[in-house]
Amino acid sequence: RASFSEAGLECLPQLPWTITPRDAAVRVDCRHLDICSVDPPGCTDIDDALHAVLMDNGNYSVGVHIADVGHFIRPGTALDKEAADRSTSVYLTDRRIDMVPPLLSSNLCSLRGGVERFAFSCVWEMTPDANVVSTKFHKSIIKSRAAMTYEEAQNRIDDDKDESSITKSLRTLLKFSRILKQRRVENGSLVLASSEVRFNVDSETADPIEVQAKVPRETNSMVEEFMLAANISAAERIFKDFPDCAMLRRHPSPPPSNFDPLIKAAKQQGFDIEIDSGKQLADTLNKAVDPNNVYMNTMLRMIATRCMMQAVYFASGSIEAPLFKHYGLACPIYTHFTSPIRRYADIIVHRLLAVSIGADSTYADLVDTKQTQQIAENINYRHRNAQYASRASVNLYTHIYFKDKRREEAGYVLFIRQNALQILIPKYGLEG
Repeated sequence: RASFSEAGLECLPQLPWTITPRDAAVRVDCRHLDICSVDPPGCTDIDDALHAVLMDNGNYSVGVHIADVGHFIRPGTALDKEAADRSTSVYLTDRRIDMVPPLLSSNLCSLRGGVERFAFSCVWEMTPDANVVSTKFHKSIIKSRAAMTYEEAQNRIDDDKDESSITKSLRTLLKFSRILKQRRVENGSLVLASSEVRFNVDSETADPIEVQAKVPRETNSMVEEFMLAANISAAERIFKDFPDCAMLRRHPSPPPSNFDPLIKAAKQQGFDIEIDSGKQLADTLNKAVDPNNVYMNTMLRMIATRCMMQAVYFASGSIEAPLFKHYGLACPIYTHFTSPIRRYADIIVHRLLAVSIGADSTYADLVDTKQTQQIAENINYRHRNAQYASRASVNLYTHIYFKDKRREEAGYVLFIRQNALQILIPKYGLEG
């Protein structure tokens, strides 16, 4: 349901909301830093912002600043129970069903440009070649200099005349993200393709006006790399301090038989895909390139995506450590810390981190393995349903969009079934 209960809404702060000196005293003041956010166009629930600044010793201070939703949603309140029940925001083509009320999701927690906000920061000291010297977490106050779209950030980076401090910060972040990504890929992290489309929807009639495949820019990848890095740092920290009740996320290795469709499809095109390890899969996928068919590799990666298992949240005390690993990201431990406005798992991770750094007190359910596992199972269930709803919504709008239109587009055969051909239309990222 879209609306929130009366009891839940009563937990919200009153407007106008301001930062009091008492609140400020217990936080690290980051308002002087050139922090900015980079998101898709039209994004109002801004979870994360970034900065990079040169230190006196020649290293860089690089920060990921995440909305401090936990400040407003206290454990055990009606609002907390409702957020836990919803577990996730649901993104449909024409609307968003929020996990937390709009006053928080689009206003007080959203790291909008030019306003002071509470954040939970993960700050690394990095060498000029992006090696981490130290990692520190703290609650902070930030004032984002700009809320940019991926395109705007890319344009600033590419503009040779722009020597502003924000743009310099963005260039450093981009440079570091390339190094981080290269390391991750060399380590066997998978780069899998999905066909995603974006609709522009008429605000009056909610009819789709145009459909286009999402254009990934390097700034998308830049943000993604730092989110992954912050998530891994958060996972390591909470597992160290809470070995039995950390909220983590694992991605199991697929059984070899899952890969049969991929191996078969690749073989027909003259490529051998090896699956003994994630790294072998990544390497052989990288080599499967046909100069005469630019979409060949993308299609193989799409098939590879379908061979995967679901990634799931779990309590660290519920299984043995070797099973924690995240196959797709090729890392031994992982969690979600970077989107607490739209994922309840991140709120739990924030609470564990806050206790870990002495910024908040603990409570019985937070350190109870069984309770954490129950929460994780509900999140997994809700997350799956949200994904299905999201895909179904794109499907519906695709049908509406093409209902009265005839288009001639290049299509590629993805599979031959007994009673059908499965066709990929790359221009729209569509399959039928």
